[in-house]
Amino acid sequence: MADCSERLKVVEERLQFAARKAGRDPRRITLIAVSKTQPKARVAELLSAGHRQFGESTLQDAMSKIPHFASSEAVWHFVGHLQSNKAKLVSEHFSWVHSVDTLKLAARISAAAVQVDRQVNILLQVNIAKDPAKFGVSPDEVPAVAEHLLEAELPGVVLKGLMAIGPQGADPPGLQRAFARMRRLQESCAQKFGPEWFAELSIGMSGDFEVAVAEGATMVRVGTAIFGAREKINN
Repeated sequence: MADCSERLKVVEERLQFAARKAGRDPRRITLIAVSKTQPKARVAELLSAGHRQFGESTLQDAMSKIPHFASSEAVWHFVGHLQSNKAKLVSEHFSWVHSVDTLKLAARISAAAVQVDRQVNILLQVNIAKDPAKFGVSPDEVPAVAEHLLEAELPGVVLKGLMAIGPQGADPPGLQRAFARMRRLQESCAQKFGPEWFAELSIGMSGDFEVAVAEGATMVRVGTAIFGAREKINN
């Protein structure tokens, strides 16, 4: 079985091919290795291979790893649902939060970031399929939420763009339509509020990142394709 660094190389090659096929610069797309449930040794392996961007979706799992790499160049992205009472830990250890869906959560992250003299980049999570079982802002409400967030001028956080999870069970045409809608939403927000606030579009995971790249993803969150099938492993 291929090791993580070998699978990473394959994913990088697939991403580069998808980007060039779409007429895009692969260097504009950040590949985030989602290391949730993975042991520290696999993170260390990817760091040794030169990878720096890592994603985690639960704080308990993340905190079993992140402190061990405090002296490394690893950049940590929180990509899971975040309760506002956990904002302090996230602000201390993560440079990015992809899953902000309320002004209250953004304000909590801001207050915590100011306390530890850090700046956290945040993305608005969009429930692109309007699935009641999923988190995120309804696409129709994104402009209003973005406006309120920017008007609040929260210190310690910087709005950087949008994030979404592709519709579960969708076929490639369905994914393409969903990701295209996200791109149009990003573009309309950038035009209305300024491109500096909406430079990033975090869409695409192991099963659909190539479709996402074709539709304008600037960040893709890939776990299984790099680490293999997920299983809880003791660190």
